[in-house]
Amino acid sequence: MTSATTMTQALPAGRREPLMCLAREVSFEAGTRLFEEGRRADRFWIVRTGTVALDARVPGRRPAVILTLGHGELLGRSWHFPPYLWQLGAEATSPVRAWEFDAGSVLALCAADPGFGRAIAVWVGRVAAERLHASRVRLLDLYAPYGSGGLV
Repeated sequence: MTSATTMTQALPAGRREPLMCLAREVSFEAGTRLFEEGRRADRFWIVRTGTVALDARVPGRRPAVILTLGHGELLGRSWHFPPYLWQLGAEATSPVRAWEFDAGSVLALCAADPGFGRAIAVWVGRVAAERLHASRVRLLDLYAPYGSGGLV
C-alpha cells in the first residue's frame, strides 16, 4: 500500500528509528483475533506481511469489515487517545508478520521528545481520519438505502 498513512510515508527516517528501537517481531495465524472493539488498547502493530481486516460490531449481524490493512500500515490507533479502548476489532485474514509496540513505552518516548511526539500524533491523527472516512463509506455501502446519495 502506498497510502500517506504508512509508516515510511508518514514518518521521516529520523523519527522511525526511535520507534523501531521499541519494536518486537510477532506473527499471527490467519483467523487470529488481534483485538476486540471496546477492550483496552495497550499496544499497536505495523504490518510487515499479510493482511488484517478491521471490523465493526453491528447488532444482530456479523461484524462488518470496514477496511483491510497490509504492508506498512499502522494497525491500531486507539492506544493514542483516551479512553484507550479499541474502536474497531481486528482479525488476521492471512498469516501476518508484524512489529508490535507497547503503547506505554511509545507514549513515554513521545512525552520525552516533543518532536517525536508530534510526528507520531500527526501520523496517528491521519490514520484516524482515514479510518473514520473508510468506516462511513463502508457502512453506507452496507446499510444505506439504494440511491441515498453520494459522499461530498
